[in-house]
Amino acid sequence: MIKYKLICKNCNNTFDSWFSSSKEYEKLKKRKYLNCHICDSKKIEKTLMAPNVLSNSDFKSKNLSKIKEIKSKLREFKKFVKENFKYVGDNFAHEARSIHYDPKKKNKAIYGKASRKEIEDLNQEGIKTEEFLWIEDKEN
Repeated sequence: MIKYKLICKNCNNTFDSWFSSSKEYEKLKKRKYLNCHICDSKKIEKTLMAPNVLSNSDFKSKNLSKIKEIKSKLREFKKFVKENFKYVGDNFAHEARSIHYDPKKKNKAIYGKASRKEIEDLNQEGIKTEEFLWIEDKEN
C-alpha cells in the first residue's frame, strides 16, 4: 500500500489517499477515476510528500491496539450486513436498479459486487451506493 498526498488543481483542496501501488494510482488517474471531494474536478495531481518512517517498536506500541479496534468494528459491520442485507453477488447493479425503479421494493437492502463503471452509471442515474472495506475473517 502507498499513501499519496493529492491536490485538486481546480480548487486547491489537498487530501490523502491510499493506493495498492504507484501503478494503481497511475491507472486510476489515466481512467479519470480520481476526483476532488469538494468540487468533483478530475484535475488531481500528487503533491510533494515527506516519508513517514516509524520504527517497528513505535508502530507496534502506538498502533497495534488501534488496528485491532478498527478490524473489530469492520468485522461487526460485516456481520450486521450479512445478517440484515440480501447478498446479490455480481448482480448488484441490476438489483439496485430494480429496487430504485420499483416502489414495492424500496425497503429492500442488498449488498454485492459491482465494477467501478457500474457504480458510476448507478450514481449518474441517481441511485446512491456506498463502498465499504470488506475484510476477510482470517488474521494477517
